Order: sequence, then structure tokens, then C-alpha cells
Amino acid sequence: MSELSGWREEMQAAYLYRVVARVEAGTPRASLFIELAGEAEKQAAIWGKLAHDAGHTVPAQYTPDLRTHVVAALVRRFGARPMRTVLSAMKVRGMSLYTHAIHGHATQAPGGEMGKRHRGMGSGGNLRAAVFGVNDGLISNASLIMGMAGATSSNALLLLSGAAGLIAGAFSMAAGEYVSVRSQREMFEYQIGLEKEELDHYPEEETEELALIYQARGLPREDAMRLATQLTADPAQALDTLAREELGLNPEDLGSPWGAALFSFSAFAAGASIPLLPFLVASGPQSLVIAITLTALALFGVGATLSLFTGRNAWWSGTRMLGIGVAAGAVTYLIGKGLGVTLT
Repeated sequence: MSELSGWREEMQAAYLYRVVARVEAGTPRASLFIELAGEAEKQAAIWGKLAHDAGHTVPAQYTPDLRTHVVAALVRRFGARPMRTVLSAMKVRGMSLYTHAIHGHATQAPGGEMGKRHRGMGSGGNLRAAVFGVNDGLISNASLIMGMAGATSSNALLLLSGAAGLIAGAFSMAAGEYVSVRSQREMFEYQIGLEKEELDHYPEEETEELALIYQARGLPREDAMRLATQLTADPAQALDTLAREELGLNPEDLGSPWGAALFSFSAFAAGASIPLLPFLVASGPQSLVIAITLTALALFGVGATLSLFTGRNAWWSGTRMLGIGVAAGAVTYLIGKGLGVTLT
């Protein structure tokens, strides 16, 4: 990052800090973001001096670009919490305040009990994602097959459409998951790169920012400063801490884009294969009856499994999911029936 780019990014952050502070007016967070704006302006001054010494012309006043104006308008409209990911990408720190508890969390060091909870949540998140992936494949392909069944009784066409739905849907899910995780990783890597560079140029200011965040969570000023100084003393631990506390990112949650894509592909394909399998082993109306039966059982099972995450009754959750699937299948069957009559 060039010296002039560093100046612009810090001034952009200061501008957005003040926007967030106005949105948070009347809350303890407002004073935090005002102070963070002041810290960002101090850091901008450091970059400005470096840029001046390197022979660059530093603007007398910062003028927000279009992107910054758009983000500011969205923050004013929707608030800082829904925009925290975008704000983190725009170098606005302190977003962990919207995802972590205000009190008690500040004393947790990376790798402690908090880290264990994050890892536990990650495992549960994978199971939840797998269930939803299976459910997506199950409902979408079953609906496609039912729509085609309304239009034709040819097993070959039903098999072909089901196979096409499985392949297209699985690749679509995999591509979407790859882009999502890759984008998240790129943002994380970029932000960590910035933090590393800032720690090299002005470690005291970075420590002060971290202390302000801890102070906003209820820690006394001296304790917040002592903890921030301790955590930023080691460069590796400092980066991990700043990622969690300033950016609101958890490095342990960032997996491989290819792994996420394969996981999503497999989960969708597993669900989509359930209504398709009977057409591989049976023929005539019997295959459709078997497909409907298997799909209904699978839908109920998926719904019952989701009750593990919602805390609702398993029978109620299973019946609700079955009802949703039946409704989707019935609608697509009727549409296929109508189109089949029209086209013939």
C-alpha cells in the first residue's frame, strides 16, 4: 500500500466512523466511534507525512468517493449492525461490538474458552449447512421431476430432467459457495495485510484503537490499555486479536473455497438424488410412486433434523417440511400438467 493510499484509507475510515457515531447517537458506542475517528485521523497524519516525504502531494481536505458516499447512505438508512461486514471491508474497526457481548468478552484471549466456542459453532454450522444443502437439492429436484411428470409420462424424460436438475443445481450451489468463501477470504487477507502494515508503522495507535474497543465493553481504561498492550506485544497474536476485535472476523471460520464448494456440491447432489434414484431401478408409474414416497420420507427426516437447531418438536418440524415439499411438488405438477396440455 502506498503512502497516499494509506492516507486516503484512514481518512475514509475517519469519515465513516463519524457517520456511524451519528447513527449510534445516544448509545455508548457513539463515543467509541468518535474516538476511533480521531485515532484514524492521527494515523492519516502519519501516512500524510510519509507521502509528503516521498514527494507526493497530499490533498488539503479529504473528499469521499462515490463508494464511501453509498456506504454512508446505507449506514444512515439501515444502521451499522446490518452493514458491519461492508464497514469492516472499508477499514472501519470495532465491528465486533455488534457480534460479541459488551461486557465480559474483553478479557478473553485468542485460543481460550471463546475460541473453543467458536470451533464448536463451526462444527454445528457445517452440520446445519449440510442439512440445508440436502433440503435444497431434495425440494428443487423433486419439484422439477413432478413438473415434468405433469407434462409427460415418459420415464426417460423424467430421468433426463432429474439428472439435469441434479447436475445444474449442484454446480450452481458449488459455484456460489466458492465465490462466497473466496470473497470472504480475500477480504480477510486484505484486511490482515493492512493491519500488519499498520502495526509496523504505528503500533501505539493500533494498541490505542484496541484499548478503546475493550473500554467500550465496560473494561476500565487502565485495564483496557494493559490488556491491549499485552495482546499486541506478540506480532502473530496481535494480528489474530485485531482480526477478532477490530474487524469482527474469526480466522478459524474461514475454510477452503474448494472445500466449501465440494461440500455444497455433495450436500445438494445427495438431496437431489433421492427423487431421481427410483427412475434408475424401476419403470412406469411405479417409479414415480416410489420417488414420491422416498421424497416424502426424506422431507420429514430433514424437517425433524432441523428441530435440533430450532428447539422445536421434531414431529412438528418434520410435518411442516413435508407440507412445504408437498405444496411445491403439487404446484409444479399442475404447472407441468397445464403446459403439457397446451404444448400437445
